Amino acid sequence: MTVIGTNVSSLRAANASTSANAALSTAMERLSTGSRINSAKDDAAGLAIASNMTSQIRGMNQAVRNANDGISLAQTAEGSLGEVGNMLQRIRELAVQSASGTYGDSDRANLQAEVSQLTSQISDTLTNSKFNGVSLFDTAKASPTATAGQAGGGTKTSIQVGADKGLSVDITIQNIATTASATVNGSLTTVSDKPATGASNNTQVDGMRTITKDDFVAKSVIGGAVVKEDDIGKSKKLVAADQFFTAAAPNATNGLTNDVTMKSQFMVGTAASAGDTLTNVDAMLATVSTVRANLGAAQNRLQSVVNNLTTNSSNLSAAKSQIMDADFSAETQALAKAQILSQASTAMLSQANQSQQGVLKLLQ
Repeated sequence: MTVIGTNVSSLRAANASTSANAALSTAMERLSTGSRINSAKDDAAGLAIASNMTSQIRGMNQAVRNANDGISLAQTAEGSLGEVGNMLQRIRELAVQSASGTYGDSDRANLQAEVSQLTSQISDTLTNSKFNGVSLFDTAKASPTATAGQAGGGTKTSIQVGADKGLSVDITIQNIATTASATVNGSLTTVSDKPATGASNNTQVDGMRTITKDDFVAKSVIGGAVVKEDDIGKSKKLVAADQFFTAAAPNATNGLTNDVTMKSQFMVGTAASAGDTLTNVDAMLATVSTVRANLGAAQNRLQSVVNNLTTNSSNLSAAKSQIMDADFSAETQALAKAQILSQASTAMLSQANQSQQGVLKLLQ
């Protein structure tokens, strides 16, 4: 059957050319972008799966950075505590020296001068140690009811170590108090009037009294003012209505309490105070050692997190690559095929269009 109204061969050749050009365009797009899926029409399900994988991969990579930041935080805290430990060891050494009976008051005053400087530096180090503006240590007076993250309970820093909610590691740093409660058993005694004859003493008006730690703990009033911690060791003249501390008999229960800082916990001005300082320093050294051990454990855990996340991210990236990335061997083969088909279909379309010319011979 010979017709000219519909050139079926031409239509078929045109369809083949369209298909070949579409395949050619797809192959060229994939080769130029390196991706097998460039739009949802390429593989709708694959695009959705790859999108979820991308969220996991990027979340894991950020979690790795978070964990490394956590390691840096722990290292910063441990470095500060290492120096605090060195200063505590030096204070302990000076306390042992002061406790010896071969030293006089002037010698112990010189020892106390160094201890005071070291004590101030310990306090400054603990108070001012920060990581990116976050305070590392809680130096408030210890509270039995406080939990980590609350004053008196230590600090807690949560590190997000996963791509999803709830995947975190807490770096908890135990409370390292620079203030503690001290109690003395005794009472406050009001100074007596100066006697008509005889020299004044440290319990009478116009007498000179050297302020002790017990006076501070008992909140004595000397020289017309409540004793401050910085007044310990100073001599002040007693005035009317002053009150000084008087120790109670053994086993007395009328204790007086006040908060003291390391200034009065670390004193080596006398052999007795040097002995107390040894006890206090040993307690703080034990705390510092425990905190450093916990920080080391936290660093090891975070390093394991980094190793695990790195492995998971690599494996998930490989799985995503199988879905998203173009196989260049396959795509170059598809490109060559599409080029040949495109050229062949164009040639056949030309032949199909020419074939209708044969009808004219029938009309001659």
